[in-house]
Formats: sequence, C-alpha cells, structure tokens
Amino acid sequence: MRKLNCVRRLLALFLSLALLALAGCAVGERPSSAAAVTDEPFDGLEVTVLDAGKADAILLTTPDSAVLIDCGEKGFGDEILGELAARGIEKLDLLIVTHFDRDHVGGAAKVIGGVEIGRVLQNDFPKDSGEYRKYLRALEKVSLAPETVRETLSFTLGGADYTVDPPQRGHYDRDESNNASLIVTVAYGGTRLLFMGDAETARISEFLASSPAHCDVVKLPHHGEKEKMLDALLAAVKPRWAVITCSSAAPEASSTMKALDTAGVETYLTRLGAVRIRSDGETLTVEYR
Repeated sequence: MRKLNCVRRLLALFLSLALLALAGCAVGERPSSAAAVTDEPFDGLEVTVLDAGKADAILLTTPDSAVLIDCGEKGFGDEILGELAARGIEKLDLLIVTHFDRDHVGGAAKVIGGVEIGRVLQNDFPKDSGEYRKYLRALEKVSLAPETVRETLSFTLGGADYTVDPPQRGHYDRDESNNASLIVTVAYGGTRLLFMGDAETARISEFLASSPAHCDVVKLPHHGEKEKMLDALLAAVKPRWAVITCSSAAPEASSTMKALDTAGVETYLTRLGAVRIRSDGETLTVEYR
C-alpha cells in the first residue's frame, strides 16, 4: 500500500510539472528577480509595453527617436515621466493618442506638461470627458496643435517606418470610441510590429480589408477581451508573439488565450509585468522586463 501511494504521489507530481510546462509554452514566463532583463542601452528599436493595468502606454525608442503610443489612465502620467527620466529621454518626438477613452488618454495631460513633445497625432472622434478636456488644455498651455489623422499617414522616424491607419467611417453604431482607434504599424528593417489600439469588430474588419502584411508582434486590441474577429486577424498577420495589456482585476479573456494558443502565438501579459521588445532589424526578441 505504501509503495502504491508513493507511485501515486510521483504520478501527481509529474502531471503537475507537465501542466506547468505546457502553460509556459502558451504564455511567456515572467523571469525571477535574479534573471531580470538588464537595462543597458540598445542600438536598435526597443518597445516597452508598460504595466499600466487595463490600459495602454507603449514607448518606442531608437538611438535617435522616442515615440509614445497612449498614456494610460489618469495618474499614470507620473509613471511615464519617471520612465522617460530614468532612460534619459528629454523629448518625445511623437505622441500618438489612438482614441480618447480614459485608459488611453487619461495620463496625457501630465505627460504633455512634463516633457517636450514634437508632434501629436489623434483620431477624429473627440469625446466629452474630463480626461479629454484636460488633454486639450495641456496642449493649449504648451502651444502644441495636434494633428488629426483622417487618411493613412506614413513616415520614417529614427530608422523606423510608421504607418498610422485612421478609422474609415464617420460613425459606428456600436462601441464608437474603440472602433475609431488609430491602428499603428511599425517596420524596422525586416521586422514588423502592429498596435491595434482598442479596435473592435467593425474596425478590425476595415483593417483586414486593406490586406495587412505579416507582423512579428501584435499588441492585441481591447486588452484581450473576447473578439469574434480575432481568428481572422491572427490568420491575416500571422504573428509569432502577442502582447495583451491587462490587469489581475481585469484579466484577458479565456477565449482569447485559446485562440492564440491554437494559432501557436506566444503571449505576454502586462499584468505579469512590463514587456520589452527589441529588434536589430533582422531578429526580434520579446521578454518581460
């Protein structure tokens, strides 16, 4: 009997270890503090998807440029300014506000007031909210006029090629603010990254109609919430990696994780920590910072 119980315990332990290994294949592992990624300067494109909870704040840098996509919620502006200061970044060449929900524009006023910004891009769907009004006042205070993107905009900054796709409609019947998200594609050498804002079904359908190219990494839309167009998006851009901006209180949907696993996409979750992406133009790495 004792031998039988011992065998059972060993089998249970083996099964537990096997399940943990499988889970590690689906979701990028969070390194221990002893194995933490170092902060040495990188001579290429570095993207940091900050741990802003269920909100977006994404910093893209090269040796010659700094770009911020969205600013998280109110209060997260201080975190962004701290990140910039820690990295010696005294100017943002570009701020892109994908849309005006509070989890994307909430920290913008603080950032605009705290660091020099060369250019601001926004969509054409203003929103009557306190966060939006503070954003406008902050821009006015520093005499910075935002550029409203109404047609696809392409430009090169710091060796990276940016394409900003605006919404194609003037009105959406459902989830208008999310569906009005600017979608940003960044190509650096032979690598490509896709940032979907909070695009939902209608907006994703528009984007797919443009026949997007393969992207190595996709920042999933709308914090990994359930989305019926997700399978079509993954089939079109065929990413190797995905990043989901989420929190422990508002985690990613299980259906989203299942779709990513089925498609063989390795997924990183900001609820486990900030995510760092680095490209030298040929190879690309993704890891928790």
